[in-house]
Amino acid sequence: MKSLINTWNKLSLVKQIIIGLIIGIILAVTIPDTAKPIAIFGSLFVGALKAIAPILVFFLVMSAISQHKSGHQTNMKSIIVLYLLGTFLAGLVAVVASFLFPISLTLAAGVDNVAPPGGVAEVLKALLLNVVDNPVKALYNANYIGILSWAILLGFALKNAPESTKIMISNISDAVTKMVRWVIKLAPLGIMGLVFDSIATNGIEALLSYGQLLVLLLGCMFFIALVVNPIIVYVNIRKNPYPLVLRCLRESGITAFFTRSSAANIPVNMTLCENLGLDKDTYSVSIPLGATVNMAGAAVTISVMTLAAVHTLGIQVDIATALILSVLSAVSACGASGVAGGSLLLIPLACSLFGIPNEVAMQVVGVGFIVGVLQDSCETALNSSTDALFTATAEFAKMRKEGKEIIINSTAK
Repeated sequence: MKSLINTWNKLSLVKQIIIGLIIGIILAVTIPDTAKPIAIFGSLFVGALKAIAPILVFFLVMSAISQHKSGHQTNMKSIIVLYLLGTFLAGLVAVVASFLFPISLTLAAGVDNVAPPGGVAEVLKALLLNVVDNPVKALYNANYIGILSWAILLGFALKNAPESTKIMISNISDAVTKMVRWVIKLAPLGIMGLVFDSIATNGIEALLSYGQLLVLLLGCMFFIALVVNPIIVYVNIRKNPYPLVLRCLRESGITAFFTRSSAANIPVNMTLCENLGLDKDTYSVSIPLGATVNMAGAAVTISVMTLAAVHTLGIQVDIATALILSVLSAVSACGASGVAGGSLLLIPLACSLFGIPNEVAMQVVGVGFIVGVLQDSCETALNSSTDALFTATAEFAKMRKEGKEIIINSTAK
C-alpha cells in the first residue's frame, strides 16, 4: 500500500485528475446505483473551493497592494486589454459562425421562475452596486467585484502601515494559500465524483435532439481556444503559443470543466500562475478580475443562442446589427456571474436587440439549460483557462520587450 501511495504521489496532478475522470466514467456507466455515494466527493470538492476562494482573493490582493513597492511595474493594463479583446473576438466569431451555419430551435418552455436583466444599463448598474457592496456580505456571497474593490482599498490604506502589520497580512495570505493547495490535492477525488454525478444523473440522451446546436456552440469555443487565443498569444510573445495554451487548458480547463464555476477555479489558476513563475502582485489581482469580466465562452453562448432564436423566427439581420450583437454579447458577458449557467440569463437581453418577446427568449434559455451539461462546462473551461493564459501572455510580452528570454514549460510541476 505504501509503495502504491508513493507511486500515486509521484504522478502530476493532471495525470491524477485524468485517472479520477476515467474511474468516474467507468463507475457511472457500469454500476451507477451502487457507486452513487461517491458523488459526495464532487460536492465536497466544489464546496471547499467556493468556500476558500473569496478569503484567498481578499488576503492575496490586500497583501499584494499593501506591499507593492513604488516603481515596480505590473501588467494589469495589458491584461485588461487582452480580456476585453478576447471576449469581443469570441462574440464576433460566434456571430460569423451562426451566419455560416444557421441553426433553428425546437423551443422548449419551462423557465418561468427566473428573471433576466432588463437591459445593458441594468447589468452595468448591478456591477457598480457590487463594487460598493458590504465587504462582509461580499465575502459571504462570493461577490468578487466587491471583494476586489475592498481588498484594493484596504491594500492602499495599509501601504504606510508598520512592517509588522504587513508581515502579519502576508502570513495569513500564505496560510490561506497553503489551505488551497490542500484542497487542490483532492481534485482527483472531486473530479471523479463530479463526472460520475453528471453522467449518472443526466446521461447524454437529453442532448441528442440539440446535437447541431451543441456542435456549433462547442465548435466556436474550440476555435477560440485553439486558433484565436493562440494568435493573440503569438502576436504578443512572438513564440510558439501552443505549449502555453495547452498547459493552461490542461491544468485550468479540466478542473473548470467539471466545477462549472470560474469563481471556484480561482485557486487552481492561482497555483498555475505560481508554477509558471508569474508576478504574484499581478496575478493575485488579474485572476479574480478575470473570473468576473473575462468571459469569452459566455460571449459565444449569448451570440449563438440569440441568433438561433433569430433564425428560428425568420428575422432578417444586417451586418451592422450583427456587429452590434458582437459588442452587446461581449458587454453582457462581462456581467455574467461566475457560476454554472450564469450566461444563460443574459440571452433575453441580447434577444431584445431584435425585438424578440421575453416569453420566446426565456424558452431559448430553457434550451440552454438542456444543453448546459456540455455547453456550460466547455464555456467555463474556456473562460477560466483564458484568465491564466492572458495573465501569462502579458508578463511574457513584457519580458520580450525587455529582451529577456521566454521559457514556457509545457509540463505541470
